[in-house]
This record gives sequence, structure tokens and C-alpha cells, in this order.
Amino acid sequence: MSYPLDNIFKEVAFIAYHFHWDRDRLLDISHRERHEWVKQISAINEKINTAR
Repeated sequence: MSYPLDNIFKEVAFIAYHFHWDRDRLLDISHRERHEWVKQISAINEKINTAR
């Protein structure tokens, strides 16, 4: 079973938007690591948004 391509695009776009990492760098890391970055960025955004 493979990870859905649409989800990979979403993860890559999300991390690239926030960290400005290039596509090749993001595709070279594992899904597990990308998913962890997405979780961490989301937590940071949540903390910033609730502080307003």
C-alpha cells in the first residue's frame, strides 16, 4: 500500500510554504518525517493563532 499522492502534494506544499524548502529536499525525506514537520508547523500556527 502506498501513501496517496494527493497527501504528499499537500504535505510538500505546506512545508514549502512555511519553511521555503525546495521540492527535491522535501521529497527526499520520508513520509514519516514530512508528517512530523506538518504536525510541528501546525502546532506552532495554532499557538500563534490562539495568542491573538
